[in-house]
Amino acid sequence: MFLRAVVMAASLAATLAGALPAAADTLRTLAESAGIRIGTAANVDALDTDAAYARLLAREFDLLTAENAMKFSVVQPERGRFDFTQADALVEFAEAHAMQVNGHVLVWHQQLPDWLTQGQFSRDELAAILREHIRTLVTRYRGRVASWDVAAEAVDEDGRLRETFWSRGIGPDYLALAFRWTHEADPQAHLRYNDYGGEGGGVKSDGIYDLVAGLRRKGAPIHGVGLQMHASLKDAPRASEVRINMKRLAALGLQTHISEMDVMLSLPASRADLRAQAALYRDMLQACLAVPQCRSFSTWGASDRYSWIPEFFPGRGAALLFDTDLQPKPAYRGIRKVLGASAASARRH
Repeated sequence: MFLRAVVMAASLAATLAGALPAAADTLRTLAESAGIRIGTAANVDALDTDAAYARLLAREFDLLTAENAMKFSVVQPERGRFDFTQADALVEFAEAHAMQVNGHVLVWHQQLPDWLTQGQFSRDELAAILREHIRTLVTRYRGRVASWDVAAEAVDEDGRLRETFWSRGIGPDYLALAFRWTHEADPQAHLRYNDYGGEGGGVKSDGIYDLVAGLRRKGAPIHGVGLQMHASLKDAPRASEVRINMKRLAALGLQTHISEMDVMLSLPASRADLRAQAALYRDMLQACLAVPQCRSFSTWGASDRYSWIPEFFPGRGAALLFDTDLQPKPAYRGIRKVLGASAASARRH
């Protein structure tokens, strides 16, 4: 594949130049010493066209989440025709740089192809379509994708199960079925439920807790919960509540992950806002590190050059650790300082 050749060539050139080998104070090196994965969502198109962005990801992170490359509409744009071009590119890049991959997302109510949402399928037909989609995708990357977001955003704002294309077509047991089918396709993969707005306390957090507790009672093979953590300076959970929530999920036997963190700012971002953003990133990483069952900390993108926020929230942005020129921001330095302190503590003990 062309991208594989580009990745290998870029990796070799950077290595020879002394640019890519992880320095002692990169995020991924410090995170490894601290006993946690540090991740980001990857833009596959940018990996193929922006060598500096690719080097940044390889240098700073050891966990990649597929931003869009593994979503239903991308992988199966026509019924029975699977396109793994983008997913293959992401997995190959990760393997070339000793990174884990988190597959995202198998069952979601958005980014579904028209042939699926506009088709007329019986309950059994729709279940068969979902099972085959999961089986085909997960089996292809068995042993290569370490974890899967099996389902996402199935809980509504009021804490109840969200009514979606899948719940209407299959019924409320679609979630337990999806976890079982994923586990059958790759028994070694870590399987997660992923959602937003339930990171701390509140009715939605309680709804997510009830959902995953119910899945555990039913014997569904769920291993972890992703807390997305899309935030702003005026709308973010308290770190103390995040810790409490992580601990109650841990009591169910579940790992937790901060899975999609970003902190949007009003543009142009002021120095004061950038400092406040850095403090929020630090607080949430410290909350994760305080709970042994919190195993990874990921941002939804690495650089403001490739962020979803300006498109969906005009006048907002600057949400990530690196700016549009791929330069580190106060948030990056704050994260690095927290990881450094944790790594030093781990070495002492």
